[in-house]
Amino acid sequence: MIQGIWEENKVTINGKALRPDRSLKLKNHSPMGFSWSYAGSGPSQLALAILLELTDETTALTLYQEFKWKYIAPLIYGQGFQLDEKEILNWIGTMTSLSSPDFQE
Repeated sequence: MIQGIWEENKVTINGKALRPDRSLKLKNHSPMGFSWSYAGSGPSQLALAILLELTDETTALTLYQEFKWKYIAPLIYGQGFQLDEKEILNWIGTMTSLSSPDFQE
């Protein structure tokens, strides 16, 4: 389960705090941290960080903007959230199979 706690500006994946450090090394959208419910820099950083935890670097970099629009931007402003990790993994699988040349082994 991926959970966001608005009041603490905190995101966890299966209870483990998600930090922006790894994603910032790849794309520095928001050194101030994560956010959600719109399509700006904080949500971009969050989308990339989540995908880096769930998949490989190439896939994360390829899909994070689309992931942001589908899952992060629509979240309700000022409220926490929960995202189903299995649903996101299924979405990643669907997206990687659709875009083939970039994801061929």
